[in-house]
Amino acid sequence: MRFLRQSLVGVFLAFLTLALIFVAVQLITSAVQEALNRDSEPPEARERIFAVSVQPAELETVTPYLEAFGEVQSRRRLELRAALGGRVIALADDFEDGGVVSTGEILVQLDPADAQSALDRAKSDLLDAQFEERDAERSLLLAQDELNSAEAQAALRGRAMQRQKDLQSRGVGTPAAAEEAELAEAVAQQAVLARRIALAQAESRVDQATTLLARARITLEAAERDLDDMTVRARFAGTLTDVTLVEGRLVAANEKLAELVDPNALEVAFRVSTAQFVRLLDAEGDLINAPVTVSLEVTGADLKATGRISRDSGSAGEGQTGRLIYARLDDAPGFKPGDFVTVTVQEQPLDNVVRLPSSVLDSAGTVLVLGPDDRLEALPVQLIRRQGDEVLLRGDGLVGREVVVGRTPLLGGGVRVRPLRIEANAGAEQDMVELSDEQRAQLMARVEASDQMPKDVKARVLGQLNEVRVPASLVRSIETRAGG
Repeated sequence: MRFLRQSLVGVFLAFLTLALIFVAVQLITSAVQEALNRDSEPPEARERIFAVSVQPAELETVTPYLEAFGEVQSRRRLELRAALGGRVIALADDFEDGGVVSTGEILVQLDPADAQSALDRAKSDLLDAQFEERDAERSLLLAQDELNSAEAQAALRGRAMQRQKDLQSRGVGTPAAAEEAELAEAVAQQAVLARRIALAQAESRVDQATTLLARARITLEAAERDLDDMTVRARFAGTLTDVTLVEGRLVAANEKLAELVDPNALEVAFRVSTAQFVRLLDAEGDLINAPVTVSLEVTGADLKATGRISRDSGSAGEGQTGRLIYARLDDAPGFKPGDFVTVTVQEQPLDNVVRLPSSVLDSAGTVLVLGPDDRLEALPVQLIRRQGDEVLLRGDGLVGREVVVGRTPLLGGGVRVRPLRIEANAGAEQDMVELSDEQRAQLMARVEASDQMPKDVKARVLGQLNEVRVPASLVRSIETRAGG
């Protein structure tokens, strides 16, 4: 019985297998026949539709800007030089590279012994000149008195001679007496002449004494200046740099001791192309007082300062192109002379322009706009200015049209698309992110561990990190510059 049951099961499975094979053969046969009987005509092609982002073109007034690289300079610099040679006997406590000094502070003291001796000699010479002047004035007075006395005697002799002549004319006097009176009158006139010569000599002596006194005073003033030059003072409050002087060193005349820089009177010098310079001129051809923004990338944050254009260089510069422009900075904490910074200058406003992403424009100066039935049309436009990732355009028929953003080589005129509309002001606000407690603690630790960041910048960055929402650019800057 067991053998019969197993035999029946085997026969059943064999018939079931044969049935399945038969069904499979039938399916394959019908499929092959259907393929052979199918019509050989190609299928109808369907039009491909692309999904594109479009943005409406709207007229607006845009204040463009240009970017350049410049160097921070100090508008007030002073080279400290020794007017006279000598040995350094004293230095200020802050006379070192980076030392902060105040107005009038004594920085360097040279040995004043020789200058003091010269001053004492000049004072002595001045006393001699003053004595000589007084003596010459007294001699002049005496010479004047002697001249007056001689003139009086000559007048008396003249009257006596006249009497003798009168007596002789009346027959009373004698010729000998008249002749004697004339001789006496001539001697008196000779005495007057001698006194006049003495008076002239006395006046000449007074003039020489006056000149000698003036020279003595000049010598005294020069000696006082030399003595004062032995002390070098700070003419204004600032920071010292390029200090190489030590106490006890023998310096020569006009030797550079250091350089004093005013850190509060900063300006930035930057070079622009001639085309960019033309855009900064007004109708009269004068340079506009345009506002500028100066930025310096540091660990964890950017140092920023504002200012205005003050002037341009008088010449293009040997071997240079474009124009060199200077801008005064209002308040620039953290900046130092010599910093290489990025300068952003606001140009004059442009009216009736369309601002769009730069990806809308191709090399031929055309944009793709959405036409009827959602088909694209190529529209020629005029490029007015490039502003980072944006372009300022003008063109006939552009206003009010929807322009394709992020065009690809697959897109062109006549292509049908599915528009994805973007608002004109999308992305205007800065991206803000929320940090977890662990991320916030790590970023704050990196900022506090930075040695390159100034204290005021570090405090500002820590304040931003304590907010609920933090700028994403700040987080990226800290993470990319961590440890460096």
